[in-house]
Order: sequence, then structure tokens, then C-alpha cells
Amino acid sequence: MTTFSTYLDALTSHAGTDRRARKHWLLTKAAQHTFLLLSDLVVLSVSMLVATYARVLLPFDGGEESAHVMATTAPLVAAGWLAMIYAFGGYQLRHQRAGATEYKRVVMASFTMAGLVGIGSYLLKAEFPRGLYVLLFTVGTAGLVLTRFTRRKVMATVHRQGVLLTPIIVAGESGHVDAIAKVLRRETWLGYRVVGAVTRDRVDHTTAGLPVLGSVADTVEVIEEHDIATVIFAEGSFASPADFRRMAWELEEKAVHMIVVPALTDVSAQRLDVRPVAGLPLVDVDRPQAIEAARWIKRLFDVVGSALLLLLASPVMGLVALAIKLEDRGPVMFRQTRVGRKGQVFECLKFRSMSVDAEARLAALMAKNEGAGPLFKMTNDPRITRVGRFIRRFSLDELPQLWNALRGDMSLVGPRPALPTEVAQYDSDTRRRLDVRPGLTGLWQVSGRSNLSWDDTVRLDLYYVDNWSMVQDLMILAKTAKAVVGSAGAY
Repeated sequence: MTTFSTYLDALTSHAGTDRRARKHWLLTKAAQHTFLLLSDLVVLSVSMLVATYARVLLPFDGGEESAHVMATTAPLVAAGWLAMIYAFGGYQLRHQRAGATEYKRVVMASFTMAGLVGIGSYLLKAEFPRGLYVLLFTVGTAGLVLTRFTRRKVMATVHRQGVLLTPIIVAGESGHVDAIAKVLRRETWLGYRVVGAVTRDRVDHTTAGLPVLGSVADTVEVIEEHDIATVIFAEGSFASPADFRRMAWELEEKAVHMIVVPALTDVSAQRLDVRPVAGLPLVDVDRPQAIEAARWIKRLFDVVGSALLLLLASPVMGLVALAIKLEDRGPVMFRQTRVGRKGQVFECLKFRSMSVDAEARLAALMAKNEGAGPLFKMTNDPRITRVGRFIRRFSLDELPQLWNALRGDMSLVGPRPALPTEVAQYDSDTRRRLDVRPGLTGLWQVSGRSNLSWDDTVRLDLYYVDNWSMVQDLMILAKTAKAVVGSAGAY
């Protein structure tokens, strides 16, 4: 049987396989359209059945009339609902690599359909039982979102195995091309396979070794030769707006997806507002959110959240403390000086997971440091105790930091709390991490934990500081639970 690695080698061997890759991409695109349409139809059918038979659980049951109404209006409601999802862009695959956008479009389409049904029933003086109405649009909307969530997870898993990838080229200056290619290779779940680059530099390969297939002026010929499905235009692709316009004209009939990467980096979509003015696509960029992240609403969330979590986790914390004490009779708690918001130091609390003399043994292990930057990392650190290895695997050693969050030293979500020795090595950009309280968890926690490089850790922390929002905090907390249970990257 052909393995995934053999399949990948075959895909990258010669130009003929690029045509197969594009064919696979086109088939996948058609299959996803069909899957979404059919799955939505199934979800709506099930929702109608649930609404019809579960209406008796609500206090405003419509009686037998509900079944009659559902039977007579089901085809019209289903067709209208699907049409509304289509009108809101719920079947456009270019939105399906951004989960928030995909879910938002489906939810807005569902709310609009619910509003139209309600208004239509009022204007036509038609009876649409309230119990049926509430259940139909509640269950239906949740089902539509869940279906898309499941599809995303399945496709991400398939893409990580190197299957059903979209063949792309990246255009622009070599440095920008390499930066984009690096991100796409790291985020394999996106499903892109970088075939090569087209640049304005006269070189055979970019600095990172990506093959240069031609100049930017040869983009159309390169697309035809390698059957490219998507082109990403990075900074330096065009000398003038007119050049971009002409390129768009040339690609108009090629069924090629165009993506333009602006010079802006690490700015969330919530801070961007694109508006055309006199033919210019101006982008309004909202200010960074570091000040907002220090407002009372985040502090209130930390106090309430940490208090509730301390209450819920207290039995587990008691068992962990007992296990640590029984193993070597040493202290249960480990206190370490960390740097908080605006450079203020505090005692960060953790359950002790290392031997009592761990700090004294650190100097002897520095030669085996596996971390980059000022961080010390070691996969098989001999100082870690048996209990310590278990509690680290599931992040139980960090539970006492809930007390730090309650006191205000830390936040539930934020950058990783740094040691004074690490902060002493910060450059001016990295010190930006200190503009908000450090967190028990953060983007670094849900994006690889100890497997992240120092540069990636800093990049994620700075992104969090500049793009803070309560919604993002809630999403990080939800993803943290999954990362902790999976124990990926923890050591």
C-alpha cells in the first residue's frame, strides 16, 4: 500500500504531478461543496423532526397543529434556509479556512431566515407555533455550525497527513516569499502545498531554498505549466497598482484564487476595516489593545473565573499536594520570582515538580539546553520527580497560579510569565509582552507549549497583546482544556 510519505514524494517529483495535485484540489473543492449542501439538508431535516416531536417539552407547545405546519412548510423553509446560507457566502470555500468567518456567515443566515419566517407569519396572519419555531431555529443553527466544525477538523487532519493539498505559488520579493512559505509549511492544517515562487529577483532559489519558477511577469505561464490553483502575492510583487490590475485581468479566466498579503502583519481581522475610497482599498487599522487588556472587565473576569476554578479544583489540588509530600517529604509549593505587568516582580506559585535541589543543579545542565533564546528547556530533565512528571503532563503543577490570578499578579490568559534573567535579555520589541499581566495560559499554551521556538513564543505573545479581546480569551481557555487533556508539547 502506498504510504502518505510516498504520496508526498510523488507529488513533488515533476510538473506532471502538479496537474494531478490540481485535479485532486478541484475534486476536493467540488466534494466539499456537495458535502456542505447535503449535510445542511440532513441537518435541517433532522432539526424539523426534532422540533416536531420535542415541542411537548416546551411550555408553549403548539399541539397537533405543529406537525401539520411543519409538514406543509418544511420544503419551503428548507429551500429558503439553504438559499439564505448561499446568499451570505456560507458555501464559498475561500471563507472555510477561517473558522470564525465561516460560522458567523451561517449564524447570520440562520438568524435572517428566522426573522423572515417570523415577519412572514405576522404579515400573512399565518400560525407558526412558537415551540416549533424556537426548537427549529435553535437546533438547526447549532447543527449547521457543528457540521462545519466537524468538517474543518476532518480536513485539518487530512491536510496534516499531506493529502488533498492545494498547489500554490508565492509571488514577491524573496524575503517576503520565504516568510509566507515558512508559515504555510508550519500551519499544515491550512492545506496549502507551496510549489515554488515567482520573484522580481533573478535567482534560481530563494534564500530558504524555495525554487524560483520565473519572474512575476511570468506568473500566468507558470500557473499554466504547473497547474497552480492559488497564487499568493506578497509585498514586492507589483511596481504599481496598474500592474496588479493587469495581473487580475490576466488571471480572470484561469479559475485561479488570488490572495494578496499586505505589509501588515500580526493584526487581527477585528482591528481592520477595509473601505474603498475613490477606487483605493483603504484599510483602517484600530489601535493596539494593550490598554484595553488592562481594563476592569478583564480584571473582573479574572477574579470571578479564578475564584470559581479554585473552588472546583480544590479536591485535585489537595491530592496533588499529598502526593508531592509523600514522595520525598519536601515542600509542596515552589515559589519563583517572575516579572509581571510593567516589570513588577511577584512570587509565582506552582506545585513542586522537581527535586528540592533543582536550582543548584541547573548550571550543570545548561550545556544540554534544548531551548532557544533565554528559555531553558530539556525534554528529559533529570531533576523532575515522578509525581512532577505526571502533574506537568496535565499542567496540574500550575493550579496554584489561580491564586496569583485572584490576587492580581497574573491573569487567566496572557503572555507566559518570565523570569528576571529572561527579561534582562529582552530587546525593545519583546518588552512589549510586559504591557499586560502574564497568564496561566495563552496563545503559546494552545499553539505548541514547550515545542515552540523562542521566536514563535514572542510572536504569539505580541500578537495577543496587540489584538486582545474577551472573545479571544474565552477561545484560548476553551482550547487550553483540549491542549492539557492531550498533553501535547508538555514536559
